[in-house]
Amino acid sequence: MDPLPTDKEIESQFFTLYNLAELGARDKTIKISTKFLAEKMGLSQQTISRRLIELEKKGLIQKTATRDGCLISLTKQGENQLKKVYTVLSTIFEQKRPVSVTIEGTVFSGLGEGAYYVTRPHYRKQFNQKLGFDPYPGTLNIKITNDLDLKMRSELDAYDGIMIEGYTNQDRTYGAGKCFKAIINNREKGAVVIALRTHYDNSVIEVLAPTNLRQRLNLKDGHKVKLEVYLTET
Repeated sequence: MDPLPTDKEIESQFFTLYNLAELGARDKTIKISTKFLAEKMGLSQQTISRRLIELEKKGLIQKTATRDGCLISLTKQGENQLKKVYTVLSTIFEQKRPVSVTIEGTVFSGLGEGAYYVTRPHYRKQFNQKLGFDPYPGTLNIKITNDLDLKMRSELDAYDGIMIEGYTNQDRTYGAGKCFKAIINNREKGAVVIALRTHYDNSVIEVLAPTNLRQRLNLKDGHKVKLEVYLTET
């Protein structure tokens, strides 16, 4: 039994096949010199000659020597080697982004801003219409304390979420924001609200719910809370 190829051998096979396919050897027989291929790949002629011999031995290419170069075409097996890499790369780059992220943090007492904004008629009407519930007049404030959860929190910035429009009255301008539906501690339905203007930094998450979450979940400052935040509407 032949020994398994090393990672370096697999890498050299792939890049040689890739360059040959780029030159047209997948669809037809091409005429090419080892000097030209060596210059294209930034390698020596000796290295290229050795690689072509190895690929031919493994049945990945068909090669015929001529006076002024080689006639080369990829075999079905060689094409399949490239397709394997293509399939892996397609999976990586074309996969759908995750439906939700999990973020954990600790409860803390906020500045009382949540209660004020949630009760504004313009906002409250939108929360009712877009989130499907009438929010309790206040938010549960969660402080994120580790890097992994902060990274998960940053995912929210890349998504549109459920937009909450701002407005202006005779006294002042109220900023816009966005929400993401969420499940709190695997039990209660609610939503994470991200104001576009807030006194908090990204380490703080404010949570809306139709009930008083502190009472419902028996939460006090310092208690851990887990949020399952949906990145797309559910």
